[in-house]
Amino acid sequence: LYDQNDKKAETNKIFGVFSNILSFELLYTQMIFVFESDVVLLHVFRPFNTVERKSSYGVIDCDQSRKEVMVKTGGMNDKASRKTYTFDMVFGPAAKQIDVYRSVVCPILDEVIMGYNCTVFAYGQTGTGKTFTMEGERSPDGEFTWEEDPLAGIIPRTLHQIFEKLSENGTEFSVKVSLLEIYNEELFDLLSPTEDVNERLQLFDDPRNKRGVVVKGLEEVTVHNKDEVYQILERGAAKRRTASTLMNAYSSRSHSVFSVTIHMKEITVDGEELVKIGKLNLVDLAGSENIGRSGAVDKRAREAGNINQSLLTLGRVITALVEKRPHIPYRESKLTRILQDSLGGRTKTSIIATVSPSSSNLEETLSTLEYASRAKNIMNKPEVNQKLTKRTLIKEYTEEIERLKRDLAATRDKNGVYLSAENYESMVGQITSHEEQIVEYTDKIAAMEEEIKKVRLVSPSFYFTESVILATVKQPHLSSWLQITVYTPFLLHFIMLEFPPEQLLVAVKIVGTKMGSTPDLTHLSSLVLYLDLV
Repeated sequence: LYDQNDKKAETNKIFGVFSNILSFELLYTQMIFVFESDVVLLHVFRPFNTVERKSSYGVIDCDQSRKEVMVKTGGMNDKASRKTYTFDMVFGPAAKQIDVYRSVVCPILDEVIMGYNCTVFAYGQTGTGKTFTMEGERSPDGEFTWEEDPLAGIIPRTLHQIFEKLSENGTEFSVKVSLLEIYNEELFDLLSPTEDVNERLQLFDDPRNKRGVVVKGLEEVTVHNKDEVYQILERGAAKRRTASTLMNAYSSRSHSVFSVTIHMKEITVDGEELVKIGKLNLVDLAGSENIGRSGAVDKRAREAGNINQSLLTLGRVITALVEKRPHIPYRESKLTRILQDSLGGRTKTSIIATVSPSSSNLEETLSTLEYASRAKNIMNKPEVNQKLTKRTLIKEYTEEIERLKRDLAATRDKNGVYLSAENYESMVGQITSHEEQIVEYTDKIAAMEEEIKKVRLVSPSFYFTESVILATVKQPHLSSWLQITVYTPFLLHFIMLEFPPEQLLVAVKIVGTKMGSTPDLTHLSSLVLYLDLV
């Protein structure tokens, strides 16, 4: 690392270590494990709509065989200016719903049945087809059943296949679903049996999973057969907030998280019954949008601001994960807290990026593609959920019931300190943030110490020089003055950082007195100036 024949180069490198010490960040070496996998990225672009066809031209070409997307950035007649992006899969405007489902969700569903937690989420500009991809529509003539409808999206197809696969295997299983809405940084249950659409839910850390969260009061509906699925979807869709903007007549103004939890029974060779659990999260993110272009004002503008803010936080989380920073800002939005295990955690994750092919949306298209390109470099470490015996599962539920009973009793007896839910959540968040900062600073200190060790090992002259200044400051003697004078260009940064100015000033005076004359301070001019200024 260091050129022993070039003292100047060596000195500059060593000084650089100390001058950057406050902004030093630990660089991790990426290690590949058997179960480590990256986030799968898929790119989908829809056909032109009527307005775009009249007022703009196409800026996107895709090569599905090479999994590339080419974007024209220089205008209609400029064929040279292009940006190319590569993804795990690419779907053009002719792709059908069934094509996306078979390529994306079918492999994931097999892993859910094996006992993994998996997530699929759609990201993109408003009006690019996220909700259509995730939920789909009903064909207008009604000639198809919903599971056979070519316009059906990922969610209904997933539930249909879960029941088919597990029924064919003869597996004893149960399926529960929930549908959560995140609107203006508040949580709402879209499957709640109550008519109050404004009833807010609270988010807590899961004590059994340090990366997980629990949404208190979220309804989990048991689905007995595939015919119930569409009724549940219609019930949730009716409550979800949408509004008309200039960009999209039915723009989703909220994020939605549709979760499917499967409990499957297995019997071991010894005849013991085990319960295997798999979970699939299907996330439809609200569309990012340019507030000026979308025509959003007042309430709609506030909605768009909150949507863009949560997506911005998601972008910061992705950037922090890709750059392997020690602190990941999951807690800065409800969306990223809920997706924490899906980004850099134990979950298998696929992201569907949707874009418009129109030149009028070029800026948003490039933003989406850059976003997706960064996310592609996130490394998750999926882990299969532990299989539980019936006895263990019953014990967990019993302990949970007992804990809730104790909480209820404490509330009735007024035994303890009481805070509002908002204050308690805020305090917990602050404590967690401080703990994360402590971990971050501890990592930085360890990294600095390791870097200093490396410098000492590589450069013996540095270690010797450090010893000289330590000896001079603590026990000054006559010969040390010459050594300091020789090595001063090497030492100034180190001694200014390592010792308080009063101690250094005493050392200079003592050495000067022992020499019997005023020392030549030419080589120590920087040090003397530093001491005078302090």
